[in-house]
Amino acid sequence: MKILKNIIFFTFLSTLLLSTGLYAQVGAINSSLIEKLENNFKSQKDHTYSINTITNNNIKDLSLNRSKVLEHNDIFTFKLEGTDIINQKSSGRCWIFAGVNVFAPKIMTKLQLSDFEISESYLAFYDKLEKANSFLERIIELRDKPLDNRSLRGEMEYLFGDGGWWNYMLSLMDKYGIVPISAMPETKQSNKTGQLNSLGKTLLRKFAAELRQMHKDGKKEKDLRERKEAMLEDIYKLLVYNYGIPPKEFTFRYEAKPEEDDSTDGSLPFDEEADTTETDTTAADTITVDTTENSSEKDKEIIEKTFTPLGFYQEYFGDNLAEYVAIVNNPAKKYNTLYKLEGTRNIHEQADLNVLNMPIAHLKNYSQQSLYDSQSVWFAMDVGKENYRDSAIMALNIYDYNLTFGIDFKMTKKERIEYSDIAPSHAMVITGIDTALDGSTTKWLVENSWGAEVGDKGYWYMYDSWFDEYVLLVIIDKALLSDDDKKLFDQKPEIIEDWEPFFLALRNLK
Repeated sequence: MKILKNIIFFTFLSTLLLSTGLYAQVGAINSSLIEKLENNFKSQKDHTYSINTITNNNIKDLSLNRSKVLEHNDIFTFKLEGTDIINQKSSGRCWIFAGVNVFAPKIMTKLQLSDFEISESYLAFYDKLEKANSFLERIIELRDKPLDNRSLRGEMEYLFGDGGWWNYMLSLMDKYGIVPISAMPETKQSNKTGQLNSLGKTLLRKFAAELRQMHKDGKKEKDLRERKEAMLEDIYKLLVYNYGIPPKEFTFRYEAKPEEDDSTDGSLPFDEEADTTETDTTAADTITVDTTENSSEKDKEIIEKTFTPLGFYQEYFGDNLAEYVAIVNNPAKKYNTLYKLEGTRNIHEQADLNVLNMPIAHLKNYSQQSLYDSQSVWFAMDVGKENYRDSAIMALNIYDYNLTFGIDFKMTKKERIEYSDIAPSHAMVITGIDTALDGSTTKWLVENSWGAEVGDKGYWYMYDSWFDEYVLLVIIDKALLSDDDKKLFDQKPEIIEDWEPFFLALRNLK
């Protein structure tokens, strides 16, 4: 009977404490806190209009800062000629498409073409094959680590995706060359990679489990690597079924502009012997064709050359490719410091990339110098922040959420990076700049890879204040740097571990 009375007493006491909030978990939301929140909300003003408006409309439409739109214009004091706008569609290959937008104009200029596109599928094919190999090599390297190891978990997350960045592009071109899009065009799967990526990830995770089990069973590293090569046969098959077989050789055919010639005898305006002479600069025959008897078109010249992908790359870039360096703006890290980013490579045998962290003014200064040197600028940013698609405007405070909600959302760039509010998410190319009469920069012209239907016929207007807050990395020709800044690349880099969020995001630009 006494035991029963004690149970009843303690039950009553617990109920009383819980109802008064005295027994609640420290920091939990209790009924008194809910009442306080409600009373404070109601005491501020009548919220009926705001509730009705916001619950029934698009938040961005309601928050659009109309004055920013009215201030906008599409005039630029300087801009480079670009290529036709290209479209990565439902794939995360922005870094390849941005790279194509940098390199294709160089071929266009050299051959005086009105347009040219490098095959994105060709590079994506080998990128995925190399990523699969690098992942399996990492599994072999980390075979003794527990499954909850940070580096191992990171590898399991970022395997076989479309994402990448600048040095992936350079590494692929150096190893596999490039081909025109006509030699390896897009496929339904290259344009929409979700299912391919899902299957590839599942397959590689299955292989990871098998390799780790082989290690537990006492198999040597040599055995694991032999099994890895057999695994890559399935990866290669998966890629071929989705992209097609990458060409080992192809014919590049284009219409050349006629050379100046004063002859009036009706002969061709070039050396006829050159028509039949074989060249061996990694290309095969060069064939020149007189396409018509019509005198108004008799100077038209069709060039045909047979190349290997590496031969094509070497023919049009060779040793003339600039030495590019990566400059980041991360206020959460030390400025004028060189960092080595672990795991920032898609090709196993390549070195990880070094990046120099500098104040944002340096990124803008070198971007401007690049444009005036006729070089477009590959850059990475957090593209999801403060952009107005209807007018292709990227401007600070283009949306006034503070006014819409009466809440202060402002953070410093350092805070945004440290607390994962911004990170590199997309790559595009800067092709123009607009300056005021006093020489200050007002905005930048940006070429995107979302097709001509998005933005202003594929282009975007990035205002200088947006550059300050959301641009995180630029790729610059090292020759343009000051002597002092060049020397900063000679310092011993500090190591950034492969799980660090800001730099990890650079591996997955989409």
